[in-house]
Amino acid sequence: MAQTVFIPREIDANEPRVAASPDTVKRIAALGFEVIIEAGAGASSRVPDADFANAGAAIGTAGDAGRADVVLKVRRPTGAELTGYRRGSIVIAIMDPYGNDAAISSLADAGVTAFAMEFMPRITRAQSMDVLSSQANLAGYQAVIDAAAEYDRALPMMMTAAGTVPAAKVFVMASVSPACRRSPPPGALAPSSPQPTFARPPRNRSHRSAQNSWRSRTRSSRRPRPPAATPRKCRRSTRPSRRR
Repeated sequence: MAQTVFIPREIDANEPRVAASPDTVKRIAALGFEVIIEAGAGASSRVPDADFANAGAAIGTAGDAGRADVVLKVRRPTGAELTGYRRGSIVIAIMDPYGNDAAISSLADAGVTAFAMEFMPRITRAQSMDVLSSQANLAGYQAVIDAAAEYDRALPMMMTAAGTVPAAKVFVMASVSPACRRSPPPGALAPSSPQPTFARPPRNRSHRSAQNSWRSRTRSSRRPRPPAATPRKCRRSTRPSRRR
């Protein structure tokens, strides 16, 4: 009997993502798993149920989680969701464990085996399963689009016959390098002088490599150390020696 993989609809109203796509459903089904998608799971991501069905998934209900061997989610399941999961099943999601001890304990009490996708090792073989930098890249672009809508003025410098509109100065606050590195969107929305800040100084090279001006969160009374001087190469003179 084939094992069952269930992808539920995210119950958080602010979560439009879905834990699978028609392409990944096709790959999972090709491995011999029975894939069940809760009806409407991909609606907020503009993926209709028909696309999942054409990829080989069965369209079910939230109650199908009770017979699933593996549950794929975007966010950590709530206590109400865990009551419908079978003991011994595997739950794979972004668990967000720090500061949520009670929620993590509820996973253990429900008897499920939880895998936190954000703890995936940063190795070559696991790059296709990365959920940190990939989502930070998308969040960086989305943040600038949302900021442009709130700003309600032009971001780039606009030169017209009537005059020139100076470019907006954008200050980016982030805690991971991809979000800062990918934050300015391409094309006409790109501001002239983005200024990212970063929580961990060792990663500041990522910002400088993106040709952005960098601002540190920490204040220090010490002056920055000047760069080390490049030693000059001594050239041997070709003049004839005057010594006798």
